[in-house]
Amino acid sequence: MENKKELRNWLDAYKLDHPLVIAGPCSAETEEQVVKIAHQLKDTDVTALRAGIWKPRTRPGNFEGVGSLGLKWLQTAKKETGLLTATEVANPHHVELALKHDVDILWIGARSTVSPFIVQDIADACKGIKNPVLIKNPINPDLALWLGAVERFYTADVKNLGVIHRGFSTYEKTKYRNIPEWQIPIDLKAKFPDLPVILDPSHIAGRRDIIQDLCQTGLDLNFDGMIIESHYDPDNAWSDAKQQITPEVLIQIMNDLKVRQEKGGTEAYKHALADLRAKIDVADQTIIQLLAKRMGISDQIGKVKLENNVQILQNDRWNSIKNKMLADGDQMGLSNEFVEKVYAAIHQESINHQHNVSK
Repeated sequence: MENKKELRNWLDAYKLDHPLVIAGPCSAETEEQVVKIAHQLKDTDVTALRAGIWKPRTRPGNFEGVGSLGLKWLQTAKKETGLLTATEVANPHHVELALKHDVDILWIGARSTVSPFIVQDIADACKGIKNPVLIKNPINPDLALWLGAVERFYTADVKNLGVIHRGFSTYEKTKYRNIPEWQIPIDLKAKFPDLPVILDPSHIAGRRDIIQDLCQTGLDLNFDGMIIESHYDPDNAWSDAKQQITPEVLIQIMNDLKVRQEKGGTEAYKHALADLRAKIDVADQTIIQLLAKRMGISDQIGKVKLENNVQILQNDRWNSIKNKMLADGDQMGLSNEFVEKVYAAIHQESINHQHNVSK
């Protein structure tokens, strides 16, 4: 897929003076609920009302959506408020029904993106449509798989495309439901700067108290908009209750968010930034030199272990290093997630060096 300006045509056609906002309940529960939320979001910065009609759950037995009946509720909400509508589709039948009920924006869920077979089936069903199709990142951090899904729709003559960054699953215990791994959408934007990127802070957060911070981070990283779960009674929502916010809170968040300039214009700004970037370059060079020195020591350790017939992996030693670095990092204002991730990479590279010595 070539990087083309046409990828942004659908977004530019909205003629917004602010980032795109898609908002609404995680799940359509009743017609009254859908229409009431739509009216609460009317005349705000929200462009499209979202609602899950079919809800694929991790385990059976949980609420899995009201089904196609909910599409009629979206139609009613659209007619009464003028908001566009958006929902997730997971198979060709969903596509057919959503289009039949005038849904404006379709999105592909993370569970679908992981399977090229499913993506191809949905792309074939969408062939040639003008509706925007937004593709969520796969559950695991795999940029190639994410881009591959986008390419399948582009090849199916779906040119109004975008992606949704909803974070990535992890076994690690973090403050996020799905860790952001910001570098992955940053790399995507570097490859395809004209492909709109929408942030899903609700699924990254898994809790409502950090949604505003995530939205601000997304704007600071030049994301094109956000899709946020909003319910007038979030604690009693039928799905994902902890991560939904009321329309009132959503409106306040939208008012408080700051859209930064892409580039500064003053000479003072340019000089200050150039000075700080020079310092970053020096610090980066020092880090590389220290890492190389550390791996040189790992080579020596590998030789000593080989000469004494000692196995490479020493769990007690690794746990001791990790715990010390976490404590030191905490004192220096570095998050545990960052320090653990950096030292896991360092430890793996050290094992690789020691293994190469033993060959």
